[in-house]
Amino acid sequence: MNTRRGPMGLVLLVVVAVMAVVAAALAVPAAARAQGQPESQTQTGVHLNVITSGGFAAPLQELQPEFEKATGIKLTVARGASQGSGPDTIGAQLGRGVAADVVIMSREGLDDLIAEKRIVAGSDVNLGQTPLGMAVRAGAPKPDIRTVEAFKQTMLRAKSVTFPGSTTGIYMVKKLFPQLGIASEMAPKTTSTGVAAVAKGDAEIAVQPVSELLHAPGTEFVGTLPKEIQYVSVFSAAMVAESKEAKASKQLLDFLMSEKAKAAIKASGMEPVKARRIAHAQRLDQKRSSAEGP
Repeated sequence: MNTRRGPMGLVLLVVVAVMAVVAAALAVPAAARAQGQPESQTQTGVHLNVITSGGFAAPLQELQPEFEKATGIKLTVARGASQGSGPDTIGAQLGRGVAADVVIMSREGLDDLIAEKRIVAGSDVNLGQTPLGMAVRAGAPKPDIRTVEAFKQTMLRAKSVTFPGSTTGIYMVKKLFPQLGIASEMAPKTTSTGVAAVAKGDAEIAVQPVSELLHAPGTEFVGTLPKEIQYVSVFSAAMVAESKEAKASKQLLDFLMSEKAKAAIKASGMEPVKARRIAHAQRLDQKRSSAEGP
């Protein structure tokens, strides 16, 4: 048998070998899909700028290392208020050109940005929801807030009360305090510093989303507000229209909606939202109901 190969035979061998290598490489992700395993989406060198409001800061901080390790995408996280008139609101930061690929904020604030066309259409997702709660300085007596009247009297007796000047703060000043008939009494003794002021002793009571209170150092959680006057904040995320990293931004949004993220969301005092996207008409109905009150 003649075993000698001419030039054409060698070429054929090389071609066959290359095809075998390519076929083996393609078989790996196919096998992973068949077994229900995610394909590798590592993007070494990719960087995302994220601006989050305080309500989702705790779960994002916990999830960031795992996301970066799994994807190779590095996150730079900044903070901002979801709503309000200050220069550090997320909307104000975007307006003056602060770099951002993804924003995480209250649904109300995000809807404002969607209306202003600062968000990629259809990219918005709901991540978690949390009720309003109260905190006092560590070691201080915990007031009674089990009923609406008890909460009202606690507010009146308090020497100072603080809450964020964002979505929930707007609710308290414009709706809750007037509804309870204590707006004039509360005005001189409220600040928008937030729970950090309670830890320092600069304020007696903080009222804000539970996710911002549970792990605040130097404070103790009192409980949630009565359901009759409760305000449940929904925190949502979306891709910023000016982002140049659409693929990486989508990976982050998908990760924040994953089963892995649910544990961190729950640990922060939130409940994962079952309906990840809410139709625009339904959101308008929810806003209308909130404005009309219980």
